[in-house]
Amino acid sequence: MAMSANDVMKMIKDKEVKFVDLRFTDTRGKEQHVSVPVKAFTMDKFESGHFLDGSSIAGWKGIEASDMLLMPDPDSARMDPFTDEPVLNLTCDAVEPSDGKGYDRDPRTIAKRAEAYLKSTGLGDTAYFGPEPEFFIFDSVTWNVDMSGCFVKIKSEEAPWSSGEEYEGGNMGHRAPVKGGYFPVPPADTLQDIRNAMVLALEGQGVECEVHHHEVAAAGQNEIGTRFNSLVKRADWMQILKYTVWNVAHSYGKTATFMPKPIVGDNGSGMHVHQSVWKDGKNLFTGNGYSGLSDFALYYIGGIIKHAKALNAITNPGTNSYKRLVPGFEAPINLAYSSRNRSAACRIPLVTDPKARRVEVRFPDPTTNPYLAFAAMLMAGLDGVQNKIHPGDPIDKNLYDLPPAQAKKVQNVCSSLDMAIDHMNRDREFLTKGGVFSDDMLDAYCALKMEEITRFRMTTHPVEFDMYYSS
Repeated sequence: MAMSANDVMKMIKDKEVKFVDLRFTDTRGKEQHVSVPVKAFTMDKFESGHFLDGSSIAGWKGIEASDMLLMPDPDSARMDPFTDEPVLNLTCDAVEPSDGKGYDRDPRTIAKRAEAYLKSTGLGDTAYFGPEPEFFIFDSVTWNVDMSGCFVKIKSEEAPWSSGEEYEGGNMGHRAPVKGGYFPVPPADTLQDIRNAMVLALEGQGVECEVHHHEVAAAGQNEIGTRFNSLVKRADWMQILKYTVWNVAHSYGKTATFMPKPIVGDNGSGMHVHQSVWKDGKNLFTGNGYSGLSDFALYYIGGIIKHAKALNAITNPGTNSYKRLVPGFEAPINLAYSSRNRSAACRIPLVTDPKARRVEVRFPDPTTNPYLAFAAMLMAGLDGVQNKIHPGDPIDKNLYDLPPAQAKKVQNVCSSLDMAIDHMNRDREFLTKGGVFSDDMLDAYCALKMEEITRFRMTTHPVEFDMYYSS
């Protein structure tokens, strides 16, 4: 049952809450918050919202029209496991005070509009998403970038490079080799207790967990598998998961990151996203085609593959994202689909129950804004269904051993963020259908990303000294 505003007010009383924390997500996907002492938090907040200056949020309003309202979603209420005082967290939509509508650039509003658009097409009534974000836990990380040069140093007692270090109390010596982190038992896996704590904290906040384990990269790569849910709710859970991972790691004196490629020469972190569309309680992806898929599902895949390069601008939103999407490794760079092949952009997971039939889109990474990513993938898939875009034949051979003539026919995802932004500028009509994304919002998004690209382009990299200092 969904929580009502009355339920939240009762929860505040029962749990002796001292502060209510109002949370929302900015364009880049970073969660923001403002806290209200409990005596100032009345039913009025659910009806009239809480004022916010939108001009200070990256990618949002100009100074001249900066007032905004945060409207709390009562169904998102959960206790914060990390505060000294009892704090209740509520996820909010950003709303325009002038017309009471969701703010055009608010990611959660866009995700809600994508759900509404799905219903309006009559194609389905619910889109389910199940992301699998990977992340790293390190002992510490230091970096510096200035005119005198730059460096980054990662410290991790678990890492293969730490075998020669002297530690107070000795060096434990039990370590996974490079790409060997999947998944030996402790003591090689030093992060069991931290993951246990993360899962318990997530469950306490209403996020259902199904599995957790060490991942392939030896130096502290992990994954927590959580249950699928409808689009907006699942994006909310993703934000709760990030908040939880960062704070549990912090409480253990460690640091966690969702950066796709923090370590050179070991696996990067992806976020495979399982998705399916349902109508009247029936999974529309179930059929008797390839791997038990329906034509609806194949066309959905066709839409994802057709618009993948534009999607990259949202699903792989940083310059670092493309250090993961490199040919010749396990990275899902090939725009093809397969039931077995892990280098394909779309994989069809093996399921015993036809109701669980779904498509796994493998190129996104966990730095993406989940509201924008899920909405954009749904829009691409629906465009495929509406235009009957067939994805062609599946490729079940190893995509890296294809004969050159066949390999040439398989397109790849983008190889840089500027390439992705370029593609999104040329292919964005599928996003603006039904007013889900606006051109204004996409322009603001691209401008934000161009700032990152320009800064990256202008910064001399240490590897360039390696390659060119003596030339």
